[in-house]
Amino acid sequence: MKKIFIASPFLLSTLPIAVHAENTLTLSPLTVTATRSQQDSRLVSSTLITRQDIERKQLNSIEQALRGIAGVNIVNNGGLGKNTSVFLRGTESDHVLVLIDGVRAGSATSGGAAWQHLPISEIDSIEVIRGPKSSLYGADAIGGVIHIHTRNAAASTSAINPVFSAGGGNYGHYRLEGGVSGAVDQAWYNAHLSYQENEGFNSCAGALSYGCFTNEPDRDGYQNYAGSLRIGYRFTDWLSLEGHALYSGGETEFDGSFVNESEFTQLVYGGKATIQAMDFWRIDLTGGESRDESTNFLNADKQSTFDTQRVSFSALNHFNLAEDHLLSLGYDFQNDSIDSTANFATTSRHNHAVFIQYQGQFANNQFNLAYRSDFNQQFGQNSTWNASWGYAFDNGIMVSASYGTGFKVPTFNELYFPDFGNSNLNPEKSESYEIGVSGEHHNWNWSLNGYLTYINDMISYDSSISAPNNLSSARIMGLEAMIGAQLYGFDIQANYSALDPESMDSATFGNVLPRRAQQTFRFDIDRQFGAASIGSTLNVEGRRFDDLKNTRRIDGFVTWDLRAEYQFYERVTLQGSVNNILNTQYQTAAGYNSAGTTVFFSLRYTPKI
Repeated sequence: MKKIFIASPFLLSTLPIAVHAENTLTLSPLTVTATRSQQDSRLVSSTLITRQDIERKQLNSIEQALRGIAGVNIVNNGGLGKNTSVFLRGTESDHVLVLIDGVRAGSATSGGAAWQHLPISEIDSIEVIRGPKSSLYGADAIGGVIHIHTRNAAASTSAINPVFSAGGGNYGHYRLEGGVSGAVDQAWYNAHLSYQENEGFNSCAGALSYGCFTNEPDRDGYQNYAGSLRIGYRFTDWLSLEGHALYSGGETEFDGSFVNESEFTQLVYGGKATIQAMDFWRIDLTGGESRDESTNFLNADKQSTFDTQRVSFSALNHFNLAEDHLLSLGYDFQNDSIDSTANFATTSRHNHAVFIQYQGQFANNQFNLAYRSDFNQQFGQNSTWNASWGYAFDNGIMVSASYGTGFKVPTFNELYFPDFGNSNLNPEKSESYEIGVSGEHHNWNWSLNGYLTYINDMISYDSSISAPNNLSSARIMGLEAMIGAQLYGFDIQANYSALDPESMDSATFGNVLPRRAQQTFRFDIDRQFGAASIGSTLNVEGRRFDDLKNTRRIDGFVTWDLRAEYQFYERVTLQGSVNNILNTQYQTAAGYNSAGTTVFFSLRYTPKI
């Protein structure tokens, strides 16, 4: 029986809704971020991190989950809960579009997501989509998209599924969490809560010129309480509704020039409606809001407040023209606003967009064409497009090629932050070329991708004017290799990235763009032995520079992690991990320490009711 996949274009978990030809809604294990539709495609380079991966590898943060993934660079300023930036394919950290259950997340002032405050305990899966996606998502998607899905129970076969977990380790780190999920008739739900605290270590390495104090040899702690909620109902064979929310709050301590403590709140909530209007026509309506709020202190004295809101709405129409031919028409709206103690000259702006996408297959050839027009309240109209082609051989190997454009409007901080912003900035625009070859075989899969990206008017800090400024151009070349296999009972994954990100501006021509490691390698291996399992992760990162002038070099490093678990009585699981077992002393941001050897144990209980 043929399936026509239907689901919210980007507001769903990794277990979205699907529909049979006779319009009976069922569940399908496909994801949709790469194409904003349920049309399966191998034309986009992507990585999916599941809840099973998170638990098996005993990941305690999103930073741990993403570090070493092909195309990804992570920069952390001093440990758990400290400022964390994610660079994708050598582009800027605010060139990555972040979605949480489909809602556009992140700060309207800085432009980036608060990765350090997104609780891994509330996450069901993470999709990493590499390459420009502005033709589908508009601004912020020059380097790609990272879509975080919170816990979901849409595929549950039981009405009540409780889970409880407790863990602790060195650096005064402990975590408690619990929740319940299930499905009853046409409804499904999930509710989960978590709390963690970490006494931390001294974040500052004693480099005053890099922005941290030398007179604070203290432990910089972190406290976080979080929760997620999801509820959905299938009213008829053609209508399904779902609502979701993610909350994360707490406080973090750090060594800074102007503040040394911050209270934060992250809140993302929204809903979606899926309507199968006719056999060939599906309508997806989605909307939500993302709030990023922080209050900063220096020695217990309030210094500043930055509260931002991002409201978004989307309407998509998907038309199945014929088998293997899908046409999508969409409209997006976004409004950003700021409430801050800082005096921003402009505190809100909105964006309207329309786009069209065609996905088709002729014999062994696959095509994907997309065009989008955005109208930004401040910067007017911007057009982006993408074209991809692939040829699938009968032996599971596919060759592909693609071209895509992107754009990014300056953030409110870059434009208007007092005594720092530059209101004369232009939007950044990009062109990207990519070729690849991949294979899907019985017990293993692999891919090799090469890409070239040009970014015009790239925004970077200009010391000559002590403010952000547009570089004339930047060029990024990269190579990514990935392989996954099951061999003699071992689960093996390997990722390698080589990156050459250079400034083409006359003042810094040939210099490496800051904070990108030019080579990364990650190797994961796990083995199950009945009720027990063991695993290990090796992570290697090459040198990087902390400034555009390349005067501050950060050496490369190697970390090695070990983990093990044992399952008692099928419902109780004991886990233990030792991360950075070599006790490597390393930095990813100049002047800020990273954790040494870290030990953590946890006990998880999943009673059957």
